[in-house]
Amino acid sequence: MIGNYMADLMVENQLIIELKSTRTLAPEHIAQILGYLKSTRMQHGILINFGSYKFEIKKYIFTA
Repeated sequence: MIGNYMADLMVENQLIIELKSTRTLAPEHIAQILGYLKSTRMQHGILINFGSYKFEIKKYIFTA
């Protein structure tokens, strides 16, 4: 749980994984995972989209 929000997966308090099932990733999806990283002060996040024609996986690194 991050504030009032809940990440889909958190691994060893070091990695946030956010899962989506949409045709395309929208800017708000990226903003969501970056917000989670900033709020938790974690550095690594992965955004996975199962809903597009091609499987999408993107890694984000947050540095303060």
